[in-house]
Amino acid sequence: MSEQPKGHRRPVAYKNDAFLDSSAARAVRILSEYLEPLDHFKREVIRDTIVFFGSARVTEDGPMGRYYEAARELARRVTQWSESLENHTRRFVICTGGGPGIMEAANRGASEAGGKTIGLNIGLPFEQWPNPYITPELSFEFHYFFMRKFWFAYMAKALVVFPGGFGTLDELAEILTLVQTEKLEKKMLVLLYGSAYWKEIVNFEALVKYGMISRSDLQLFEYVDDPEAALTLLRDWLTDHYLKPEIPLAEPETHIPAIAKSRV
Repeated sequence: MSEQPKGHRRPVAYKNDAFLDSSAARAVRILSEYLEPLDHFKREVIRDTIVFFGSARVTEDGPMGRYYEAARELARRVTQWSESLENHTRRFVICTGGGPGIMEAANRGASEAGGKTIGLNIGLPFEQWPNPYITPELSFEFHYFFMRKFWFAYMAKALVVFPGGFGTLDELAEILTLVQTEKLEKKMLVLLYGSAYWKEIVNFEALVKYGMISRSDLQLFEYVDDPEAALTLLRDWLTDHYLKPEIPLAEPETHIPAIAKSRV
């Protein structure tokens, strides 16, 4: 009996690189940027994070080098404290955008303290390249800004914002908007590190003056100017709101990471 002629066999869709790179598969790529980090966070038992934002252009020995050292020192101290907590999950893990500058400093400090540290990198035309201090299994590469922002916002319990440019301002405004509008069903501490810088760059009082925000919105953040004061604020606030007493989670929420819900 003669063999039947064999037709060309196409690859299955999830192994078809041409399809996965096409516009038709954009939803698949977006979903992947949610599912892959989620899988790693579960395997590494990451419960929640403290996010450090700041400029990629700040260098250790440059004119703004004091902020590099402050971010490094604060991340080191926070990690030493979080590593001392008795918990079956990893609490308050330092998370950055994964690049150089302030991001590198924070990942470096956490690494020097012997803790896990997260980098959410994104491909950009310049500056952005993963720094060497990120825990390898917690180093992620994103294409979509909004998925990267999702992971910044939805695992964070606190945010420390060092001097930065457009990207830092964008990320700060995003978090403040989510907190102001109560789109996050959780408490969030926002610290602006370097009061002189931030009061010159953003005139929050003018926003109140012209009725663009309420005076009560100025309570959404605090200024801080040294690592020791920042550590005290973070440690006391996180203890009061998330550690003492720790409210038992509902059964479906006992699995980490503790992703925030929308309040409305």
